[in-house]
Amino acid sequence: MLEVHPSGYYAWVNQPVSSRKKRDMRQTGLIKQFWLESVCVYGYRKIHSDLREHGETIGINRVHRLMRENHLKAQVGYRKPRSRAGSAPIVVPNRLKREFTTSQPDQAWVTDITYIRTHAGWLYLSIVIDLFSRRVIGWSMHSRMTKELVLNALLMAVWRRNPKETVIVHSDQGSQYTSHEWGAFLKTMDLKQA
Repeated sequence: MLEVHPSGYYAWVNQPVSSRKKRDMRQTGLIKQFWLESVCVYGYRKIHSDLREHGETIGINRVHRLMRENHLKAQVGYRKPRSRAGSAPIVVPNRLKREFTTSQPDQAWVTDITYIRTHAGWLYLSIVIDLFSRRVIGWSMHSRMTKELVLNALLMAVWRRNPKETVIVHSDQGSQYTSHEWGAFLKTMDLKQA
């Protein structure tokens, strides 16, 4: 039916896998291992470097070919999350005036948000630090950067410290810190925004 001679067919069936094919299969396994260990980020250049450090004799073009054949690609860049505009912010004066040293606890706290890249996406972390001890006294994490993120961190700081006098809370002018809810929360807790 395929017009293949029987002796040619049986020679093909009984032929062992070539040494080149065996080497390709072994090295492909190593490439997949290093690629997965890099959290699917590394491209063929870094994988080639890892293979050489591992003791493999392999060319960079061969690594490129094997990765292409197995659909393994480098992660090229990523976008940082962007915030969206909301209602008009409340601008507050800078009462701290870059004086980041205090003589006793609970005189001034600073707060900010950072984001951490994880396997599941972006994780936002808000922290509150006491300027006297430089210790983190409140924190909150969430998958979205909302007002609740910063309010929960500040609530934890108030709950843990229970300040007896008014505390200055310094932050940047981000939308979470200039929202009406943030200002109302500070007034309720007898905190002064800086």
